[in-house]
Amino acid sequence: MRICLFPGTFDPVTLGHIDIINRALPLFDKIVVGVGINSAKKPMFSAEQRVGWIEEIFKNEPKVESAVYEGLTINFCKEINARFILRGIRYVSDFEYEKTIADANRALDRNIETVFLTGEPKYTSVASTIVRDILKNGGDASPFLPEAVINSLK
Repeated sequence: MRICLFPGTFDPVTLGHIDIINRALPLFDKIVVGVGINSAKKPMFSAEQRVGWIEEIFKNEPKVESAVYEGLTINFCKEINARFILRGIRYVSDFEYEKTIADANRALDRNIETVFLTGEPKYTSVASTIVRDILKNGGDASPFLPEAVINSLK
Protein backbone atom coordinates (compact mmCIF):
# COMPACT_ATOMS: atom_id res chain seq x y z
CA MET A 1 0.00 0.00 0.00
CA ARG A 2 1.39 3.41 -1.02
CA ILE A 3 0.86 5.63 2.02
CA CYS A 4 1.88 9.27 1.76
CA LEU A 5 2.22 11.95 4.43
CA PHE A 6 1.44 15.54 3.45
CA PRO A 7 2.92 17.46 6.39
CA GLY A 8 2.34 21.11 7.18
CA THR A 9 0.85 23.56 9.62
CA PHE A 10 -2.26 24.21 7.45
CA ASP A 11 -2.94 27.39 9.44
CA PRO A 12 -5.39 27.77 7.71
CA VAL A 13 -6.00 25.17 4.99
CA THR A 14 -5.94 27.00 1.63
CA LEU A 15 -7.07 26.25 -1.92
CA GLY A 16 -3.37 25.68 -2.72
CA HIS A 17 -3.22 22.82 -0.17
CA ILE A 18 -6.46 21.32 -1.55
CA ASP A 19 -5.09 21.50 -5.10
CA ILE A 20 -1.95 19.55 -4.13
CA ILE A 21 -3.95 16.88 -2.27
CA ASN A 22 -6.44 16.44 -5.13
CA ARG A 23 -3.68 16.12 -7.70
CA ALA A 24 -1.79 13.61 -5.52
CA LEU A 25 -4.81 11.32 -5.08
CA PRO A 26 -4.13 9.17 -8.19
CA LEU A 27 -0.53 8.61 -7.03
CA PHE A 28 -1.19 7.07 -3.61
CA ASP A 29 -3.49 4.58 -1.90
CA LYS A 30 -3.77 6.80 1.17
CA ILE A 31 -2.79 10.41 1.94
CA VAL A 32 -2.44 11.39 5.58
CA VAL A 33 -2.58 15.16 5.97
CA GLY A 34 -0.32 15.65 8.96
CA VAL A 35 -0.98 18.80 10.96
CA GLY A 36 2.42 19.40 12.50
CA ILE A 37 2.76 21.02 15.90
CA ASN A 38 5.79 23.31 15.86
CA SER A 39 6.62 24.80 19.28
CA ALA A 40 8.39 27.72 17.54
CA LYS A 41 5.16 28.79 15.79
CA LYS A 42 2.08 30.30 17.40
CA PRO A 43 -0.80 29.17 15.18
CA MET A 44 -3.90 31.27 14.58
CA PHE A 45 -6.16 28.18 14.62
CA SER A 46 -6.12 25.14 16.92
CA ALA A 47 -4.80 21.83 15.62
CA GLU A 48 -8.28 20.37 16.18
CA GLN A 49 -9.82 23.10 14.00
CA ARG A 50 -7.31 22.44 11.22
CA VAL A 51 -7.90 18.65 11.33
CA GLY A 52 -11.65 19.34 11.33
CA TRP A 53 -11.37 21.39 8.15
CA ILE A 54 -9.44 18.66 6.36
CA GLU A 55 -11.95 16.00 7.48
CA GLU A 56 -14.87 18.18 6.34
CA ILE A 57 -13.31 19.00 2.94
CA PHE A 58 -12.42 15.36 2.23
CA LYS A 59 -15.41 13.67 3.92
CA ASN A 60 -16.29 11.95 0.62
CA GLU A 61 -12.72 10.90 -0.19
CA PRO A 62 -11.81 7.68 1.69
CA LYS A 63 -8.16 7.94 0.62
CA VAL A 64 -7.60 11.13 2.66
CA GLU A 65 -7.32 11.28 6.44
CA SER A 66 -5.78 13.75 8.82
CA ALA A 67 -3.79 13.55 12.03
CA VAL A 68 -1.89 15.81 14.41
CA TYR A 69 1.76 15.04 15.04
CA GLU A 70 4.73 16.48 16.88
CA GLY A 71 8.44 15.91 16.39
CA LEU A 72 10.31 14.74 13.33
CA THR A 73 8.22 14.21 10.21
CA ILE A 74 10.32 11.16 9.34
CA ASN A 75 9.40 9.55 12.69
CA PHE A 76 5.71 10.18 12.07
CA CYS A 77 6.09 8.57 8.62
CA LYS A 78 7.41 5.42 10.31
CA GLU A 79 4.53 5.51 12.80
CA ILE A 80 1.89 5.53 10.03
CA ASN A 81 3.89 3.33 7.60
CA ALA A 82 4.19 6.14 5.04
CA ARG A 83 6.90 5.60 2.44
CA PHE A 84 6.32 8.97 0.79
CA ILE A 85 6.29 12.61 1.88
CA LEU A 86 4.30 15.00 -0.32
CA ARG A 87 5.35 18.64 -0.64
CA GLY A 88 3.88 21.43 -2.72
CA ILE A 89 6.19 23.82 -4.53
CA ARG A 90 5.09 27.32 -5.57
CA TYR A 91 8.39 29.01 -6.43
CA VAL A 92 12.03 28.11 -7.08
CA SER A 93 12.83 29.40 -3.57
CA ASP A 94 10.36 26.84 -2.15
CA PHE A 95 12.22 24.10 -4.00
CA GLU A 96 15.61 25.11 -2.57
CA TYR A 97 14.21 25.06 0.98
CA GLU A 98 12.24 21.83 0.46
CA LYS A 99 15.17 20.03 -1.18
CA THR A 100 17.33 20.71 1.90
CA ILE A 101 14.66 19.11 4.10
CA ALA A 102 14.21 16.20 1.67
CA ASP A 103 17.98 15.57 1.72
CA ALA A 104 18.01 15.55 5.54
CA ASN A 105 15.03 13.18 5.61
CA ARG A 106 16.75 10.87 3.11
CA ALA A 107 19.82 10.80 5.37
CA LEU A 108 17.56 9.79 8.28
CA ASP A 109 15.69 7.10 6.33
CA ARG A 110 16.54 6.07 2.77
CA ASN A 111 13.23 4.16 2.44
CA ILE A 112 11.08 7.29 2.59
CA GLU A 113 10.93 9.31 -0.61
CA THR A 114 9.86 12.96 -0.94
CA VAL A 115 7.56 13.74 -3.87
CA PHE A 116 7.17 17.35 -5.06
CA LEU A 117 4.13 18.66 -6.90
CA THR A 118 4.15 22.16 -8.30
CA GLY A 119 1.15 24.29 -7.47
CA GLU A 120 -1.31 25.46 -10.10
CA PRO A 121 -0.28 28.99 -11.21
CA LYS A 122 -3.60 30.40 -9.95
CA TYR A 123 -2.65 29.30 -6.40
CA THR A 124 1.00 30.37 -6.31
CA SER A 125 0.21 33.54 -4.38
CA VAL A 126 -1.84 31.61 -1.82
CA ALA A 127 0.26 31.24 1.31
CA SER A 128 -1.20 30.62 4.78
CA THR A 129 0.96 33.50 6.08
CA ILE A 130 -0.69 35.95 3.66
CA VAL A 131 -4.15 34.55 4.43
CA ARG A 132 -3.57 34.96 8.20
CA ASP A 133 -2.47 38.55 7.59
CA ILE A 134 -5.64 39.28 5.62
CA LEU A 135 -7.80 37.72 8.35
CA LYS A 136 -5.99 39.53 11.21
CA ASN A 137 -6.60 42.84 9.46
CA GLY A 138 -10.29 42.23 8.79
CA GLY A 139 -9.92 41.59 5.06
CA ASP A 140 -11.79 39.09 2.91
CA ALA A 141 -9.61 35.99 2.49
CA SER A 142 -12.36 33.93 0.85
CA PRO A 143 -10.72 33.88 -2.64
CA PHE A 144 -7.91 31.78 -1.10
CA LEU A 145 -9.95 29.47 1.12
CA PRO A 146 -12.07 26.34 0.69
CA GLU A 147 -15.79 26.58 1.53
CA ALA A 148 -15.41 24.65 4.83
CA VAL A 149 -12.89 27.18 6.13
CA ILE A 150 -14.92 30.21 4.97
CA ASN A 151 -18.08 28.86 6.62
CA SER A 152 -16.38 28.25 9.96
CA LEU A 153 -14.91 31.78 10.01
CA LYS A 154 -18.35 33.43 9.62
